[in-house]
Amino acid sequence: MLFEETIDGYLFSTDKEKLQFDVIHNYLSNESYWAQGISTDVLKCSIENSVCFGIYKDDKQVGFARVVTDKATFGYLGDVFVLEPHRGKGLSKNLMAFILHHPELQGFRRWLLLTRDAQGLYSQFGFIKFHAPARCMELWFPDIYSGDQDKKGIAAKENN
Repeated sequence: MLFEETIDGYLFSTDKEKLQFDVIHNYLSNESYWAQGISTDVLKCSIENSVCFGIYKDDKQVGFARVVTDKATFGYLGDVFVLEPHRGKGLSKNLMAFILHHPELQGFRRWLLLTRDAQGLYSQFGFIKFHAPARCMELWFPDIYSGDQDKKGIAAKENN
């Protein structure tokens, strides 16, 4: 479903045809702390299987986020960024509002995200620390994009 809105001269859009893959890959692979070294194939697959949100100024992509979801009960927000020259203009807040108002992402029982340093942003939209952290578990492979073949996930663990 195409969902678009122009706010303060920036276009917010779910149109995957507008996504500028090189901009997204460069930021995630080289500048983010969470996806350092992500391959183009992995990123293409993640975009293909997510609801994606782009921010554009003069037809150039300046921000991105994606939601992994079943569109009924749950959404995981990830890969959120705004390029440095466009920060400080409220774009992250506008992006969050845009995402949370998407018609296909309503009525969820739970939203989830992970962040090292943006708790202040997300708390403005009702996100809280885990209300029951003892219930939360994860499989975590922090070096998955490093190219180390011994750290490629569950299959590597099962073969050891």
